[in-house]
Amino acid sequence: MKKRVTIADIARELNITPATVSRALSNHPEISAATKKVVQEAAEKLDYNRNKIASSLRSGRTNVIGVLIPTAEHIFFGSVIHGISNIASKNGYDILIYQSNESQQFEKKGIDAFISARVDGILASIAKDTTDFSHFTYAKAQNIPIAFFDRVNNNLGIPSITIDDYRGAYLATESLIKEGYTRIAHITGPQHIQTFKNRVRGYRDALQDYQLPALEEWVYEGNVSVEAGREGASVLLSLTNPPDAIVAVEDFTALGVLKELKQRNIPVPQQFGVFGFCNDMFGEHITPSLSTIDQQTVLMGEEAFKMMHELIQYNGAATGVLSKVLQPIPVIRESSRKTSKP
Repeated sequence: MKKRVTIADIARELNITPATVSRALSNHPEISAATKKVVQEAAEKLDYNRNKIASSLRSGRTNVIGVLIPTAEHIFFGSVIHGISNIASKNGYDILIYQSNESQQFEKKGIDAFISARVDGILASIAKDTTDFSHFTYAKAQNIPIAFFDRVNNNLGIPSITIDDYRGAYLATESLIKEGYTRIAHITGPQHIQTFKNRVRGYRDALQDYQLPALEEWVYEGNVSVEAGREGASVLLSLTNPPDAIVAVEDFTALGVLKELKQRNIPVPQQFGVFGFCNDMFGEHITPSLSTIDQQTVLMGEEAFKMMHELIQYNGAATGVLSKVLQPIPVIRESSRKTSKP
């Protein structure tokens, strides 16, 4: 078997340091054009990723897109990545995935890693802990095309692809109302994230339009997790005037609600209704099955790449709309069917 050529092999061939070779192959601005040329020639001679390296140095592009996700635990983000990678591959691009673990610190490291890797563009979904967005504006200032998907910040002038979160929460709440629930609460996520803020607005407007009470105490802010669902349900059920249904900010939160209701022996949907948001894979297979909002995740991924591809082609300047909004699709299952038949 032929030995794999490394940066160290190129360095020995040229009698320079591996760090210099690495920076030259990365087209680092501190390395002279003459050194880059010598390193490129040596890389080709030794067959060090010859085609890709030579192509990227000549074109100034790597044909790699960085994709920053908050967590790999949710099928939602895996499905979006599926949509991105399918169409990216057809267009000759690879994707590099970085998980922020819902942390601003790791999110910044992810952006730094993408910049160091000289990706052609960055697609990002904001971590729930992020309150300082300077790392995104920094990447933009480096002339790296960047776009948000799902979780966005509309104040940064960065293109985005989202679902109509307001409409989705409105439809979820309206569905519970039409099933006969009258005291509907909402477990939301951190309100500095526009996605979650829009869902609160949709929930409240649906109650107002149907002339039902929208009590402040019926909105519980959690951290978007199963545990937050359990905690939120526990707090809401302990109120003097407890709700008879909950719209959850996403499906894992809804799962936590269902767990708490089961522990308290509260029958769903006969006595209490639950509605999620996301259409995660598990919702169809639990008992009772979970009513939810489908976010068209694969389509979101495809549209995100199309937007990014346009940004790359036009050097970061989008020629079309700055943002695109997909329509939510209600998926009605057992957890909210108080009166209707399957």
